Amino acid sequence: MKRIWAAAALAAALGLALPASAQDHVKIGVLNDQTGLYAEFGGMGSVEATKMAIEDFGGKALGKPIEILAVDHQNKPDIAAATARKWYDADGVTAIADLTNSAVALAVQAIAKERGKIALFSGPATTRLTNEDCSPTGFHWVFDTYSQAYGTARAVLAEKGDTWFLLVANYAFGHQMAKDLETIVTTGGGKVLGNVRHPISNADFSSFLLQAQASKAKIVGLANAGADTITSVKQAAEFGIVEGGQKLVGLVIVLSDIHALGLNASKGLLTTTAFYHDRDDASRAWSKRYFARTQKMPGMIQAGVYSSVLHYLRAVEAAGTTDGAKVAAKMRETPVDDFFAPKAKIRADGRLANDMYLVEVKAPGESKAAWDYLKVLRTIPAAEVTIPLAESQCSLVKK
Repeated sequence: MKRIWAAAALAAALGLALPASAQDHVKIGVLNDQTGLYAEFGGMGSVEATKMAIEDFGGKALGKPIEILAVDHQNKPDIAAATARKWYDADGVTAIADLTNSAVALAVQAIAKERGKIALFSGPATTRLTNEDCSPTGFHWVFDTYSQAYGTARAVLAEKGDTWFLLVANYAFGHQMAKDLETIVTTGGGKVLGNVRHPISNADFSSFLLQAQASKAKIVGLANAGADTITSVKQAAEFGIVEGGQKLVGLVIVLSDIHALGLNASKGLLTTTAFYHDRDDASRAWSKRYFARTQKMPGMIQAGVYSSVLHYLRAVEAAGTTDGAKVAAKMRETPVDDFFAPKAKIRADGRLANDMYLVEVKAPGESKAAWDYLKVLRTIPAAEVTIPLAESQCSLVKK
C-alpha cells in the first residue's frame, strides 16, 4: 500500500498518470456550497443523494469499497480549483459531483479535462460546460441556462408575457441566463426592456425592484438562484410588484425555495424543472426514501446528483476500470435509466438529453399535503430544452 501511495505522490508531482491497476479504487468527491446561499440548492442533500447511489449500487465497484469525500467550496472558484487538484492528484478521487455555481464548475471542468478525470455537473447552469468549454470527461446532468430560458420563456410568451425586465446574478450563470432569455424573448416577438446585475448573496433588492417596477414590463424575470431568488421574491411582495400587475417568473426555482417562501408568497410562479418528487410512482418511491434520511423532499439537484453518480458507477463496472476516458465512453454509449431520467441519452457534448417539466406553484388552497407545492402543466421534450447540436460550439460535436 505504501508503494502505491508513493507512486501516486510521485505521479502527481510529475503530472503523470498512474497505471490502471493502481487507480481502480472508486472515490467520489461532492464539491458544492454547503453553508452559503446555495446550501439548500444541493448542499448536504447532494452528499446524502450520493450516499444513496453508492448504497443502491452495492457499496463496491471493481471489487473494492466506494469512498466519498465532501467539501464546501464556499462559492469560490479558487477553493474549488485547489480542492479538485488535491482530490484528483493526491487523494485518488475518480469523479467529482454536483459542483453548484457556474464559475466554480468552469474552473473544475478545466482541471478535470486536463487530467482526463470525470466531472458530473448537476448544480451549475452555464451552457459553456457543454458548448465552448466542453470536455470528453465532463457531463452536464440536470439543467442549464438554455433549458430554463427556453422552457419557461416560451410558455410565458404564449400567455402574452411579451415585455420583460431582468434581475441578473452578476457572474457566469446570470450573464448566460440573461443572454439566452433575451434571445428567446426577442425571437418570440417580445422585448427585454432592461436588466440590472446584482451581486450574489445580496440582502437588499430594493433599488433593482424599483427599476423593474418603473420599466412597466409585464414580466420581471429572476435570473438568479438560491437565497437570492428567495430574497428577491419576498421583497417583490413588499413592493407590491405582483399586486401592481407585473408577474414574477423564476428562471431557476427548486423545491427548497418554495418551501422557504411559502405558498402565499410564491403562488403562481412559473418555472421549468428537471424533476418533481410527486410526478410518478418511481419519483415518489425514491423521494420517500430521501425524506426518511433528511426530513426534506428532494429537489432536482439532489435527484440529479443521485442519477449521475449511479450512472457513473454502472459505467465504471462495465468498463472494468476507473480510467476517465474509458468510463466516459461507456457513459455515453449506455442509456441512462432511472426514476430521474428514464431511457435518456448522453449527447456527444456531454449534455444529458432528458425531458423537463413546466410547473406552476400552487395556491395555498390547492395544496393537499406537506410539500405538495407544484402542479405539472406540461412535459417539455428533451429536444426543446437542449441546444441543438447543429448550433453547438463544442469541439466534440461533428458538424
